[in-house]
Amino acid sequence: MWTFERTKVAAVQAAPVFLDTAATTEKACRLIAAAAAQGARIIALPEAFIPGYPYWNWMMTPLDGSKWFRALYKASILVPGPETNLLARAAREAQAFVVVGVNERSPVSLGTIFNTNLVFGPDGTLLGRHRKLVPTWAEKLTWASGDGSTLRTYETPYGPLGTLACGENTNTLARFTLLSQGEVIHIANYIAFPFTSNYDMPEAIRIRAGAHSFEGKVFTIVACSAMSDDMVDMLCTSDEQRRLMAGRPNAFSGIFGPDGRLIAESVIDEEGSVVAEIDAERCIEPKQYQDIIGHYNRFDVFDLRVNRRTLAPVRFSEAMEPERFAERRAERTSEAGPDLPDERIRLVGTSE
Repeated sequence: MWTFERTKVAAVQAAPVFLDTAATTEKACRLIAAAAAQGARIIALPEAFIPGYPYWNWMMTPLDGSKWFRALYKASILVPGPETNLLARAAREAQAFVVVGVNERSPVSLGTIFNTNLVFGPDGTLLGRHRKLVPTWAEKLTWASGDGSTLRTYETPYGPLGTLACGENTNTLARFTLLSQGEVIHIANYIAFPFTSNYDMPEAIRIRAGAHSFEGKVFTIVACSAMSDDMVDMLCTSDEQRRLMAGRPNAFSGIFGPDGRLIAESVIDEEGSVVAEIDAERCIEPKQYQDIIGHYNRFDVFDLRVNRRTLAPVRFSEAMEPERFAERRAERTSEAGPDLPDERIRLVGTSE
């Protein structure tokens, strides 16, 4: 059970070592350690940080981008796997809750990638993952959709923690689902979006993060990736592509209080971090006015239902020997944890 304990939190803005999984994982571990050295006990890293975001979808045809998709798939990670082991160790050494965005490979398909946020505990446990429910616009060329099984909050001493990736912070029902589970700390991570003639990413982030904090009376930690010259050089082969990738401002990281306002100076475009103290007691008074998961709602009028069943390509109905079932359950518990269902085996008539 959590208490009204104050703590420091960190929003980290950084660029990945693009499509280099090992180097980006190592960089993530360094960033976690650096934030912990500033006293942070909740640390948020950007969306799709390991090993980077599929920018080619926005400036190439699907055929031209196919080779980049193949490269991203090969650089994506399995969960759990060697990279999650390194991140877990970094969280344990930092004694912090850590949320980091990754490209997650499907364990059964050579063509499926999920945009996934991993949640680690201060003891190094991989507490769970959230797969982005709906990839945004051109992202559909790269990522598959997640499901309701990962719309969960995680207990911390400072209040329940939830997370959504980038554009799904616009999804009112997804946000309400987290709030309805008692969310006090919301982590929203994003990518640097340089296509500024069409979309002002920093302003869009401010609107969404401020709205969620104000509506839910919660703290929102925003961690955004940064754009590096190496990424531009790797991806761009024409002046037009370089122009598209040069838009500024394109990244924003900050921390919002339960009144919807920033509680510390934000970071725009450059690599850096924001560290601030949060206090759950600040959420109490605003909820006297409007508590949308309590007295300021009409549950006799509104009825939200969330399907938490994990989607899987097949559901087997044949019986499994009890010994083998227990063996597989033990394997999965030790490898993945209770909130990481394995798509490879589905048993009809069980909750597994």
